[in-house]
Amino acid sequence: MQFIDSHTHLYLSDFDDDRSALISDAEKKGINTFLLPHIDSETTSELYKLVHDDPQRYYAMMGLHPCSVKENYADELTHVRRNLENEKNIAVGEIGMDLYWDKTFVKQQEETFIKQIHWADEFDLPIVIHSRETIDILIELIKKESIKDLKGVFHCFTGSIEQAKQIFDLGMLLGIGGVVTFKNSGLDKTLAELPLDKIILETDSPYLAPAPNRGKKNIPEYLYLVAEKVAEVYDIDIKKVAEQTTFNCKELFKLK
Repeated sequence: MQFIDSHTHLYLSDFDDDRSALISDAEKKGINTFLLPHIDSETTSELYKLVHDDPQRYYAMMGLHPCSVKENYADELTHVRRNLENEKNIAVGEIGMDLYWDKTFVKQQEETFIKQIHWADEFDLPIVIHSRETIDILIELIKKESIKDLKGVFHCFTGSIEQAKQIFDLGMLLGIGGVVTFKNSGLDKTLAELPLDKIILETDSPYLAPAPNRGKKNIPEYLYLVAEKVAEVYDIDIKKVAEQTTFNCKELFKLK
């Protein structure tokens, strides 16, 4: 039984003291592949160091996170472009828009997202989308740009059935993480109405730890708790969840 954690920030300093032990614990549960979304230039060297040191386990993405779109966003985009050209990446991400905390740079977030989805098209890569408070906006932007055969995933999906169907119509998947285990999130009920072949699993560690560890540091092995909840939602064996979500992930990111 194999799982892929499709979205984890394992390169962050939160894991410097226990990364190896946590990976070992995760592998005992079949979680042996980790996809690493980029944040901004301050995280680049740590991300690629993990990938270069262990390219069978870690895979890099490159993109500018919307919460890092500030006054220097043009320089950050130049940095992203350089790394798309010079490094091996499986996706452009994580990219998107975020209106939860700060709306100061909303126009720049939109501009940055559009530029990066065109880079994804140019480099023939899927996109990994951060969409907090912005699912509808991003769906419309993707429709408007009408890039043929653009693939991707709305990471940490917490939207509605209708939003999910619109995402599927775009040819994209949903990233399901710890929120599905939260008692009052309602995501489990939404998920029950959606097909498993449109789902991939993620931790977003060190953030958004699933129940019963909500509020604590999220770690790789907690992906198994997400998988258990998904199996419960669909009333199927966890091995089927592992098989289907791993297949979905390998197809999207062109993993061997």
